[in-house]
Amino acid sequence: MRKTSIVITGLIAAVSLSFAFTKPDKPRYENLKVLSKNTTKQEMDSIMKHFAASLGVKCNFCHVRGTDAQNNFDFASDKSEHKLAARGMLKMTNKINKKFFKENKDANRIAAVTCYTCHNGHENPATRPPAPAPRTPEQSQPQPPAQQQSSSQ
Repeated sequence: MRKTSIVITGLIAAVSLSFAFTKPDKPRYENLKVLSKNTTKQEMDSIMKHFAASLGVKCNFCHVRGTDAQNNFDFASDKSEHKLAARGMLKMTNKINKKFFKENKDANRIAAVTCYTCHNGHENPATRPPAPAPRTPEQSQPQPPAQQQSSSQ
């Protein structure tokens, strides 16, 4: 009986020590300053695809290549001015949405400002409305005035 309790005590001590000396898991993503530190891979992929589609760009627009042999992206790096601008824009849209767009419990959709609201698939938002479409010859002809209806009807 005494040997059994010594073995059990030893196992408990070993397990306790192993937990004490193991490092906690690293966060999945490094250097998140606006997005939640608990962002899942599925959420991050969705967010990044939204950014890319909204601006009509690819990953290298905001992310720089690393110095490893494969030249992989260094997603945590802040060397890209576009990434820093994107953080500012994300803070801006979050602030606008929080102030002006409240969650609608009766609808499945919440009105919100997103990257696409201004960028419309372009790197830089337009600063002027588009030029009017050229008129067709039929549209250029003067139209006769509309006949007035009599009010006696």
